Amino acid sequence: MEPVHPAARERTAEPLTEYVQRVNRRVRAFDRRRPLVWDLLLTGFWVLAALIDASGGWRNVAHDPDVPTGLVVTLSLALSVPLLWRRGHPGLALLLTLPAALVSAWSGAALQAALLQLLLVHHIALRRPLRHLSWAVAVVLAPTCVTVARYGDSAGSWTQQVGSQLSAIGVAALIGITVRTRRDYTEALEDRARRLETERDQQIRLAAAAERARIAREMHDIIGHNLSVITSLADGGRYAAAKSPDRAAQALDAIGTTSRQALGELRRLLDILRDEEQTGRPEPAELSPQPALTDLDRLLDGVRKAGLPVRTTVRGRATLPEGRQLTVYRVVQEALTNTLKHAGPDATAHVDLSYEAAGAVTLTVSDTGTGGPAPGPSALSASSDGRGLPGMRERTALYGGTLEAGPRPHPERGWRVHLHLPEESPQ
Repeated sequence: MEPVHPAARERTAEPLTEYVQRVNRRVRAFDRRRPLVWDLLLTGFWVLAALIDASGGWRNVAHDPDVPTGLVVTLSLALSVPLLWRRGHPGLALLLTLPAALVSAWSGAALQAALLQLLLVHHIALRRPLRHLSWAVAVVLAPTCVTVARYGDSAGSWTQQVGSQLSAIGVAALIGITVRTRRDYTEALEDRARRLETERDQQIRLAAAAERARIAREMHDIIGHNLSVITSLADGGRYAAAKSPDRAAQALDAIGTTSRQALGELRRLLDILRDEEQTGRPEPAELSPQPALTDLDRLLDGVRKAGLPVRTTVRGRATLPEGRQLTVYRVVQEALTNTLKHAGPDATAHVDLSYEAAGAVTLTVSDTGTGGPAPGPSALSASSDGRGLPGMRERTALYGGTLEAGPRPHPERGWRVHLHLPEESPQ
């Protein structure tokens, strides 16, 4: 006989606790769907039990076995039928059983169905404010007091009867309070789990939105600038083709270089975004450093080749973190791209970069063009797709900086972008 693997035994033999919990979940689910059916079933069970006792068993504990059978049946129904309202109105159901319990005690029948009042006490402790237990205890004790007062020693001493009844009431109330505490605790845990799940979903959505914005910003900076340079070179090459073929060839070479550079940056960005399972490659995507201030000269050379004269002024010297360098680089790139698009012919540009103490930076990019929107809300959309200045502002806000963009003051003409990044906060 082959031995059975322990894992197989665990799969085939379900622990008793799991089985009980599974059955309990099914019963609770059925009760939530059809509460009236469950109430009718449980009430019918106790009514049937009370009627069986009324058929003759009640005489075994009765103080007066000669109580009429019709009265016993009536009292049994009066003590059991109100259980139908035990969940919705347990206090009212307990009051409805009080007259029958008092008659049962006074007549000497001492019906066992009177114990169903303890079930109603349980539901009062489970579903109603705990202060209701005070009068519920008085209601359940009243028939006991009547029995002892009427039948004296044959019913037992006051201490014995009242003590026993108080113990039973205490157990029923304690069970109700325990179940209620457990239920409230479970509901609190479920509510917390729901709120944590909602917060997690919100965090995921916010992170996804931030990532989409970052990707859009990078795509705009890469493609928008390079396409603007390519467009300017193509326009210049078209005009130079008839008069100076050499200049046209230079323009075509510059277009090829810029296009390959843009394609390479775009491919690297897409490789980073592409998941390993989608690429089918175990090695990570090819990464390259983000542009830094050391790449400004290459950026400016490309803009000059596109036909825009650019002067630069640099004051001071400092080593900035990569994030700050990228912010300054992208602002220069976007400002010069907008100049290429909107400044018009014969425009010039000036890049003024000043390094200050503790990592502070001030940058001003201005041009002498005739284009550009008028001051106002539309100035926030200097680039044709509306992402230029908002993207620069988002980058600036990451470091607590300020960005101003608008026409230069009269009588000067052109556009001016002014960036200031404050000192780095100490860690």
